[in-house]
Amino acid sequence: MTDLALSSSLSLAATHPDPAFPRFHPRPAQGWINDPNGVSYIDGRYHVFFQYNPLSARHSQICWGHVSSPDLVRWEEHPMALSPQPGGPDSAGCWTGVVTSDDGVPTAAYSGVKDHGGHSQVVIARGSSDLVTWSQEGHVAASMPADPLVTAVRDPFIFRFNGARYAMQGAGLADGRAALLLYTVDSLDDWMYQGIWLSTADTVAGEHTPAEIWECPQLVQVPTGEWVMMFSLWLSGDDHEHANGVGHLIGSLTADPETGLPVFTPVTGGKSDLGRDFYAPQILQLSTGSTPSALLWGWANEGPGRDGRRGRTQEEIDDAGWSGVLTHPRVLSVVDGSLVVAPAPEVLAYRGAALAVGAAGSVAVPGFAEVLVRGDGSLAGSIDLVLGSGPAAQAVYSGSLAEGEELRIFVDASLVEVYRTGSVATTVRAYPAPGESWELTLPPGATADVWELALPR
Repeated sequence: MTDLALSSSLSLAATHPDPAFPRFHPRPAQGWINDPNGVSYIDGRYHVFFQYNPLSARHSQICWGHVSSPDLVRWEEHPMALSPQPGGPDSAGCWTGVVTSDDGVPTAAYSGVKDHGGHSQVVIARGSSDLVTWSQEGHVAASMPADPLVTAVRDPFIFRFNGARYAMQGAGLADGRAALLLYTVDSLDDWMYQGIWLSTADTVAGEHTPAEIWECPQLVQVPTGEWVMMFSLWLSGDDHEHANGVGHLIGSLTADPETGLPVFTPVTGGKSDLGRDFYAPQILQLSTGSTPSALLWGWANEGPGRDGRRGRTQEEIDDAGWSGVLTHPRVLSVVDGSLVVAPAPEVLAYRGAALAVGAAGSVAVPGFAEVLVRGDGSLAGSIDLVLGSGPAAQAVYSGSLAEGEELRIFVDASLVEVYRTGSVATTVRAYPAPGESWELTLPPGATADVWELALPR
């Protein structure tokens, strides 16, 4: 892999003709993208694949796009990794999956669908050492299980426990419950179905992660030792407008004393993002010595106007020629039994010129900015980010701060990410009209630093 063979996604974004196009979140200049896939760290480089239709801004004939970075800041775009194979088990799309190392060989395990509306199967593809070139031979590692309770299955995820390799898939059951299926994976070419592992029949799971199908299941361990399981909460009628969003469970992973298979016991849970424009996250488990850590990317979709806010019509999306963006990488941790989500420290490298230091009142925020809000403990009132003014103004975020907390806001054209100390993030899409500006209102007791975003030199 040479720099000459790669194009810089972020450099191209800076000259994109659409003012709503994010400049600091890597994605191709055109086409549809959704779920992040195959997030991995191999040979000192982060790789993020994603579902991709390069031909239009609509969800169809899904392939895998690919970007990579040595530092989570300088991203480069690679050729398409996977594409539907005529007559193969993925002829109707290469859907969500993961990338892992199989005895040193990069290997993708993903949901392939042969016919539109048909069941998915786990399809295997092998990659070159730099993950740029892929061989698709149509090998199926797991088909729809012969279990009459299981009516839908998708989105494989691989994890390790007690030295063994396992996999899970999200599922829907005949009685309307969402479920998780467990597999043993001695060989990546042949997965052994072990049955329904967890479902919304579990009291904790039913309360915190209600759905008809658990999509994009994730399972990682955080530095404090807890295990976090995360699901995208699919309901009938969802059409890229996922009202239930994403939920998580926090618990323990132990070995069954009889079978040795892992047992996940949820203790608590909650929402994994407080915005309406966040779905299908994927988590990368990293280990530094004996300490595990976890990085997450999610998908922020385009959206029509809803809940009193403006959006983009399908015609406007078609005219723009692109749809969807991935979030910044986010660090996961558990503090006092609650999930905490923070931006990866590396993204602070986008911090450019300091523009303002604001106290109580209104602070102007440019269209590409980072904002850091602090409270002194006497804060009374909410912190409000508004797009535009007058009757057409759109309230994008409103929240409070306790003493010692900070609010970090990133505005990247039409994508807003808000991170609050000790909480999960809030992801929102908002589209400035010509001449509109962003305004942050601070109550007494709050101050804000504002920086312009810039690509590092």
